[in-house]
Amino acid sequence: MIRFIILIGYMGLMMYLQVSGELNQYINVHYNYLAVLSMILAFVLAMAQLLLWNKAAVPNEATDVSIHPFAHEEHEHGLTKWYQKGLAYLLLAFPLVVGLLFPTVSLDTSIVEAKGFNFPISKESVGDPDIQTQYLKPDTSIYYDKTDYNKQMEKALQRYDGKQTIKITDENFLEIMELIYNYPSEFDGKTISYTGFVYNAKQAATADQFVFRFGIIHCVADSGVFGLLTHLPAKEQYANNDWVTVTGTLQTDYYAPFKRTIPALLVKHVTSVSAPKNQYVYRSF
Repeated sequence: MIRFIILIGYMGLMMYLQVSGELNQYINVHYNYLAVLSMILAFVLAMAQLLLWNKAAVPNEATDVSIHPFAHEEHEHGLTKWYQKGLAYLLLAFPLVVGLLFPTVSLDTSIVEAKGFNFPISKESVGDPDIQTQYLKPDTSIYYDKTDYNKQMEKALQRYDGKQTIKITDENFLEIMELIYNYPSEFDGKTISYTGFVYNAKQAATADQFVFRFGIIHCVADSGVFGLLTHLPAKEQYANNDWVTVTGTLQTDYYAPFKRTIPALLVKHVTSVSAPKNQYVYRSF
């Protein structure tokens, strides 16, 4: 019966996340079908557990221990000790407990301020050479070997070859940002427009700001903050978390706090906008 409750609870949680739209804060929206499949599977398994429980509750001659004293022993499988069963149920119920007790929260600049962001000069500078940190530049190279990754990037780059003006949308945001950081010379001088929230970098000595979006590549484990350094017009000043649409010319600048050259947007036009209903962007594959 406990297994039935856990499974039906998981199905209900998945259904709630789907209906409420909060699932998109956990996984890439392009993988929603996997959540639907898991919900269906949980329901099927819950019904199977319910049938087994009902069958076990109705004694019959074939399973009556009084008639067949060794029947129970012959069918005793798996975990037999109470603490083993308790641990198994705890592990099964863990996703359900997390989903119910830890509410989803939209990310904002407070997360950036708390965690910070930087470009490590080398992998060793992040403390672990195997760690891939996601910030500013989306990096999907960790999911491919070098040859396949280069082919994927070159194929994606062809879609924007020859375009002098590029409008970045929610659908292509992460793809174009990755291309801009990988091939800055290919986008140098082009007109770029996109929407995001403002972040004022504390380490910057100038009035430069960043315009960011929080993005999810596969799931929340590889999420990050992605965007560009922006040079806004002198008269335009925005606070953290202000949402804007910026249009300008892409260039590369040496940014002292990062000790390297990075893509930057020389903004010619900026407009205040309302925050979108879904503030995340997702990588399409």
